[in-house]
Amino acid sequence: ADSHGAGEEHSHAHGGIFGKNTELIFAIICGVLLGIGFGLSFVESVPQWISLALYIGAYFFGGFYTAKEAVETVAKGGFEIDFLMLVAAIGAAILGEWAEGALLLFLFSLGHALEYYAMNKARKSIAALAELAPKTALVKKNGKTEEVGIEKLTIGDIIVVKPNSKISADGVVVDGQSSVNQAPITGESVPVDKVPVENVEKDYSEVDDIKDENRVFAGTINGNNTLEIKVIKAAKDSTLSRLVKLVNEAQTQKSPTQLLTDKFEKYFVPSVLILVGILLFAFLVIDEPFSASFYRAMAVLVAASPCALAISTPSAVLSGVARAARGGVLIKGGRPLEDLGELTALAFDKTGTLTEGKPKLTQVVQLGDISENELLKIAVAVESLSDHPLAKAVVRDGKERLEGEESPDASNLEAVLGKGIKATLGNDKIYVGNLDLYEELNDTNPSEEIITKVRDLEGGGNTTMLLRKNEKYIGIIALMDTPREAAKKTLSELKEIGIKRMIMLTGDNQKVADAVAEEIGLTDAWGSLLPEEKVEAIKKLKKKESKVAMVGDGVNDAPAMANSTVGIAMGAAGSDVALETADIALMADKLETLPFAIGLSRKAKAIIKQNLWVSLGIVALLIPATIFGFANIGVAVVIHEGSTLLVVFNALRLLAYKK
Repeated sequence: ADSHGAGEEHSHAHGGIFGKNTELIFAIICGVLLGIGFGLSFVESVPQWISLALYIGAYFFGGFYTAKEAVETVAKGGFEIDFLMLVAAIGAAILGEWAEGALLLFLFSLGHALEYYAMNKARKSIAALAELAPKTALVKKNGKTEEVGIEKLTIGDIIVVKPNSKISADGVVVDGQSSVNQAPITGESVPVDKVPVENVEKDYSEVDDIKDENRVFAGTINGNNTLEIKVIKAAKDSTLSRLVKLVNEAQTQKSPTQLLTDKFEKYFVPSVLILVGILLFAFLVIDEPFSASFYRAMAVLVAASPCALAISTPSAVLSGVARAARGGVLIKGGRPLEDLGELTALAFDKTGTLTEGKPKLTQVVQLGDISENELLKIAVAVESLSDHPLAKAVVRDGKERLEGEESPDASNLEAVLGKGIKATLGNDKIYVGNLDLYEELNDTNPSEEIITKVRDLEGGGNTTMLLRKNEKYIGIIALMDTPREAAKKTLSELKEIGIKRMIMLTGDNQKVADAVAEEIGLTDAWGSLLPEEKVEAIKKLKKKESKVAMVGDGVNDAPAMANSTVGIAMGAAGSDVALETADIALMADKLETLPFAIGLSRKAKAIIKQNLWVSLGIVALLIPATIFGFANIGVAVVIHEGSTLLVVFNALRLLAYKK
């Protein structure tokens, strides 16, 4: 089967005496010789052999690469279109139709060269990824800086990145503040502000969750200030180099359409050869010279070559994957690229995917005659003694609301596991906790009215803390893991492009799940799920909806992702697990890129369909046309090569896809 451009079979390393465009130049020389020879054949005074010599020259230049590739393939025991073309050209020469044969080789080699050029364009936009990282870095040792190749960098080295230059390694900022353009890796259009880590001595190479404002990636572009960066990954393991590796592997993963066309070719090519064999003996049945039968058989050979078919899917997959990578979406192959466009349902993990993943202070309710500031000061004082994530959130957001007003110092912290804390503030005893804490104390129970208030807040998806000073209840503080800013807008965009069901799967309780679902506009919310129950939920969805994607952060959602049609990971630039487990990875931690990816996939699917119709349609028209002699070899080649180029250039439209 012919498969030039499908990747493995042809390396297309067409060097030669004219550099990498030799194939194109050879094709043009062939055309020029053919033209002159053809023109001279009409001039009486010029002897016949001069034209013939020019045709033979044309054969050499036109057939050089075709023959080279045909011989290489036959040596491996395969038949390719190049071989069929060569047979047809030699056949024409045997019949004395040198001009025909030369034209055949000219058009074929020209088409081949142009198609190679076009496919290279798509490959180049992928190769451009690999070129993102600079080749050298400025390393700081004992106060001096020296330039070294990035392959020499080791974990823990400190590199200096000048303003407006590219960052050469994955690392954490240890000195300087700047904003970094991360678009080449994550597709984020807005630069991200970077600040140094708190503990410069620490080894961050094993730390998974490094804050976005501390970490930088190879290939991203520094803003207006100098940064000093501590390397946390060797060059070969950087996010960028793994991205490039994955994109290159993606080209080899065949899509459903590709597998279908491969199967078709497997049966189609031998049947064409049998048909040609039969046509060679047509002169025994109908009254015509052998040369006429031979010529017809050669024309059919050219017409039936499934060139365009072979390249229609790979070229579209290549362009689609390249375009997605530029937008910060990694698609690992033809299969997820095609499946993504057919999704009808999306399942989302809640924490960190639909929500920020960190609780925020949402409400402060005063009980009795105490001002909000007074209440917050007490809460901040007591909670700053604890290192619980909720306590940290109270301190962070409380201080922000107090706008720099000092809060007193508390002491003697006592934690009651899972229920709350007690501490001393001046002469007062302060309690902060949930209702269970006060049931356990059982000395002064909160009134029914207070309990109802707490339950209402919890019903709205909040986590609540009730504060008591000595014997008196003074206030309620409510916290909630708030939805991402972009979540609501993104979900309504997804609804517009026809995603019918959007389901949230979460380990949080059902009340919280419902509250978040209502706020951002989900169709279903399933709460209180363990990781293995998420897998069950995906299987259940798959029965109802044919194709389901699981969107998560890849760490605890890996089993659910593996069971969905397409696993989509968020924030893959930060987490290694997400890059490995998902079929599709959104490099930036942003939901907004999801509608873009789905739109791109649909466009790719449409282009693949158009390509298949064009390539199969032309073969179906050309075979009968050549059998019944409506089209000669020249016409067959023009249409055949034309359709191949049409298919390739159609696929390249994906590179220009806009959101």
